[in-house]
Amino acid sequence: MFGLGGSEMMLVFLIILLIFGPSQIPKMARGLGQALREFKKAQREISDEVNREEPPSDKPGTSSSSGSSSGSAGTKTQ
Repeated sequence: MFGLGGSEMMLVFLIILLIFGPSQIPKMARGLGQALREFKKAQREISDEVNREEPPSDKPGTSSSSGSSSGSAGTKTQ
């Protein structure tokens, strides 16, 4: 992970513990978890929306051409 070994990760954790204190680490981890959850939710919603928009773009083209030909034929006879 990022080219860090076990001892380097332990050193980073120790520095974070000294800077923020033991009471702040759970709050920071909770906030990070919520941020990741929101990011994944937004990413999933965007991908769902993109996937939903592709199929309907084909359908209006086929239905509008058949609808316009029957509508124009009805207009010409009147």
